[in-house]
Amino acid sequence: MDIKNQILNILADIAGDSIVKDNLDIAIFEEGIIDSFKTIELLLAIENQLGIDVSITDFDREAWATPNKIIALLSAKQ
Repeated sequence: MDIKNQILNILADIAGDSIVKDNLDIAIFEEGIIDSFKTIELLLAIENQLGIDVSITDFDREAWATPNKIIALLSAKQ
């Protein structure tokens, strides 16, 4: 499975909503799909499942605003 699909699966799991797979430009924070608690879960899942370490201090909400932005950011880190 490619990283894009892995990330989308993690996002859908954490969000409890597959809309993140259907609309890759949805504003996940503005729409209330991911909140601060789910953000921590997301970062932990990314580290555990993808082996990509993202510190909460490096987390920039604007850079992580949509599934597309998350995919681009994590693809660059891999």
